[in-house]
Amino acid sequence: MKKTSYIYHSMLFGSLILGSCSSSFLDVEPMTSVLESNFYKTVADADMALVGCYDGYQRTTSNGSQSFYLTAEVAADNCFGGTGTTDGRSFQAIDRFDIAQSQSDNNIFDGTWSDYYAGIFRCNTLLGKLDGTDFSGNTTARARIEGETKFLRATMYFDLVRLFENIPLLTSPANENIPQSDPKAIYQLIVSDLKFAAANIPATAYPKSAAATNDGRATPFAAKALLARVYLFYAGYYGGEDIGVSKAEALAGLEEVINSGQFALVADFKNLWPAASYIPNASNNTLDISKYAGKGNAEVVFAQKFNNTSNYNGYVDGNRWVVFLGLRGKNWSPYGQGWGACTVSKKFFNEFDNMDTRKTASIIDIDGENITGFDLKDQREYTGYTIKKYAPTALPDGTTNTGGDKDMQLSQDQDYFVIRYADVLLMAAELGSANAQKYFDEVRKRAYKTNFVPLAVSKNNILKERKFEFAFEGIRYWDVLRQGLNNAAATLETTEDVLSGSVPEKVTVTKERFLTTKGFMQIPNKQITLSNGVLKQNAGWN
Repeated sequence: MKKTSYIYHSMLFGSLILGSCSSSFLDVEPMTSVLESNFYKTVADADMALVGCYDGYQRTTSNGSQSFYLTAEVAADNCFGGTGTTDGRSFQAIDRFDIAQSQSDNNIFDGTWSDYYAGIFRCNTLLGKLDGTDFSGNTTARARIEGETKFLRATMYFDLVRLFENIPLLTSPANENIPQSDPKAIYQLIVSDLKFAAANIPATAYPKSAAATNDGRATPFAAKALLARVYLFYAGYYGGEDIGVSKAEALAGLEEVINSGQFALVADFKNLWPAASYIPNASNNTLDISKYAGKGNAEVVFAQKFNNTSNYNGYVDGNRWVVFLGLRGKNWSPYGQGWGACTVSKKFFNEFDNMDTRKTASIIDIDGENITGFDLKDQREYTGYTIKKYAPTALPDGTTNTGGDKDMQLSQDQDYFVIRYADVLLMAAELGSANAQKYFDEVRKRAYKTNFVPLAVSKNNILKERKFEFAFEGIRYWDVLRQGLNNAAATLETTEDVLSGSVPEKVTVTKERFLTTKGFMQIPNKQITLSNGVLKQNAGWN
């Protein structure tokens, strides 16, 4: 998808943007393009534009801005900010919900904000052009393209509204300077878009059996699964069912995903993740990747796709979020080097049952795995543990990263699993499926194998299981937040001893700081300034 998506990126952001956006709160930079007059004419044009929408979604992470997923992990209770001792402290500000950690950092999310609204702009542009496109009676193609586009728009708005809560709502390709909307209006659009996608993307359009060629495309199953996630978060955080989807509807959609027969749990949890399943072979400087379940495996309901990037000439398809999780300045095959972010809490490591196979698949135990030569003087908030699931990878020679031109930053091509089948099962159990115990047991049996001991299904037990099943997948924080602010504050409050630059330090996250922000992030000051004060800062970040 890389070449096509880049070509479309170049085409879209020129004449299709209404003038320069330098004075707009969207702050999207125009690029060269074809004219509207000779595009959006055929089904092929619409499909090409749709690829551009997928590319826009990918760029919310590959563009190198403060990613949604990384933010969710830093804010959750399983990780600290980490990074290097000479780096800025924006990760610490997020981790502690306290801008005093880095007072000059008032634009932490500026790139994030711009990247997401650029992606939404692409979706809005395509949706606005469909009526003028010649589908020649091909209503199925029209419905599919509209459904996929609305799925992507819903996905991006869901990320944005969870990060910031108070965001502008744009449903047409404009750069208007409008105030932030009532969050309920955002969620109502998300629900409407997902329902449309579920009803209009043909189930046969992208069968799992052809994942090698269509992996990463939105399906009705992905829309139904994401709709349930939206319902659970909104109902939990806001305490209502007033956004157009009921508990019964959310559960029914999940049951349809389960009964489709297209998805299954991968037999060995570790094989979902490259760094957990790759085996170094020092004799010929290779990695045995035969155990890796691969992209498009049976458990992936929807993934954000990434490709190797071979150079810096405009291609930004690599998963740059992954690089942050690498060992600070250290390749230790199969683990690749990176920026040392998201050091794993010792408390969380000790909570993990040693009989749970997810523990060693999810966490790198630096001492336990005999990783030597680690420079503690360059690592902030060292705990002895870091993330394995999305760790970058490297060859046994100790110097070579994998993928593309072996570039440390641009060659990471591991997909991000937005929704796994395990999540479908546990959400269905939480929503009260008649098969709740069966679904709950399926996930736990995979984790514990011969050490499986039955546990009664209950909301508390499901949430605990989710903590371990989805550790470091950008899900935990939102699970905590949807339990209510006071419960979330009690969960996130912590004090732990770490090492920063080999010097003892104490990391403290307080309930008071979290409650001040209500769990939401800083609106970029640049965007507030560009809006001439129309946008307002979130509480706790002034």
